[in-house]
Amino acid sequence: MGIETVRTGAADEAAGRRREQRGWYFYDWACSVYSTSVLTVFLGPYLTSVAEAAADADGFVHPLGIPVRAGSFFAYSVSLSVVVAVLVMPLVGAAADRTGRKKPLLAAAAYTGAAATTAMFLLDGDRYLLGGLLLVVANAAQSVAMMLYNSYLPQIAAPEERDAVSSRGWAFGYAAGSLMLVVNLALYLGHDAFGVSEGMAVRICLASAGLWWGAFALVPLLRLRDRGPSAERAAGQGTGAGFRQLAATLRDMRRHPLTLAFLLAYLVYNDGIQTVITQASVYGSEELGLSQSTLIGAVLLVQVLAVAGALAMGRLARIHGAKRTILGSLVAWTLTLAAGYFLPAGAPVWFFVLAAGIGLVLGGSQALSRSLFSHLVPPGKEAEYFSAYEMSDRGMSWLGPLLFGLTYQLTGSYRDAIISLVAFFVIGFILLARVPVRRAISDAGNRVPPTI
Repeated sequence: MGIETVRTGAADEAAGRRREQRGWYFYDWACSVYSTSVLTVFLGPYLTSVAEAAADADGFVHPLGIPVRAGSFFAYSVSLSVVVAVLVMPLVGAAADRTGRKKPLLAAAAYTGAAATTAMFLLDGDRYLLGGLLLVVANAAQSVAMMLYNSYLPQIAAPEERDAVSSRGWAFGYAAGSLMLVVNLALYLGHDAFGVSEGMAVRICLASAGLWWGAFALVPLLRLRDRGPSAERAAGQGTGAGFRQLAATLRDMRRHPLTLAFLLAYLVYNDGIQTVITQASVYGSEELGLSQSTLIGAVLLVQVLAVAGALAMGRLARIHGAKRTILGSLVAWTLTLAAGYFLPAGAPVWFFVLAAGIGLVLGGSQALSRSLFSHLVPPGKEAEYFSAYEMSDRGMSWLGPLLFGLTYQLTGSYRDAIISLVAFFVIGFILLARVPVRRAISDAGNRVPPTI
């Protein structure tokens, strides 16, 4: 009877874990439409055009009296959003681990981002400052929400499951992005048939991403569960305790130098990945002279191939280990980005070839990085550690967009701006290759899976 009870309990626990995993996948389904339709496709070129409409005769806008080239405004706004996120995420992460109440914080962040994205419908004329403000709010909220979402992974998946679970989450996100891009493409290309202008069509696409985000965020909020804090975590309360916990987290991270070494490598190479994602549409439209419909089609190709790429790289990781698979993807990123520098203007076929190369490695490199990091987090500190991880995730990195924007501002060439990003992949490869991940997992107090 006792053995049967244990078996029944284990089966119920496994069933509950699978139910949470399925709900967890749906947050990627909800928010990836923002990352794809808004951040990657529409907002960069559209906000750039709005800034150009407000620019002076020399092509500069002057937010707060600061001269900024209109073509750099979007990149600078992305960088500013990271500054906001860096200030907020560690405090929210500490509060989540201290109270054990991740879901209310996840809901607040998700719906703040969804509301700001929906409000992008109001961007018309020369309202570039409104566009920059909404971008900062949406991006910072997305960072906070993704930090909380990612911190569930060690709690809902056993060590040997995490590569597969993380890869499925990314695949869900890319599938949603593909679906919405098809709808966006139909609206954008057929805007005359729908009786709306091209600008109105773009604004509808932006707002629809916010509505999608808010609607599907309900699924994980219903299925994920809070587990409560440990006695040690529950001890501190209030804002002051949150700042004290942040300081304690930073001190604790110094006690795990190998975890920090992985974070540094991830910070570098993911900064390059995310900058390519956020700036590729600007590069395609401004430097290569490609139409918006071509850019949407290329991003759609990336999304479709990223689903297959994420799942395929998850299987490769089970055979060769996550670290080796990520290193291979960084080699592919370096070669693909270098080839992008030589793309001829007005040649969409070669842009599609480049997009295919990006799609095959995009989802897998991100999914496996997330699952690998989950092994390096000390138990009970998931949200705090993932706040540091999220500082460089999802296009929120500040150094890459800043370097891209500065390079363009100084040279006036998007080709020079795009080739400057190769350094992120080369340096990231070197740093990751030096991390002994098995020892890092053991030092964090976690069980080392057979293949890692």
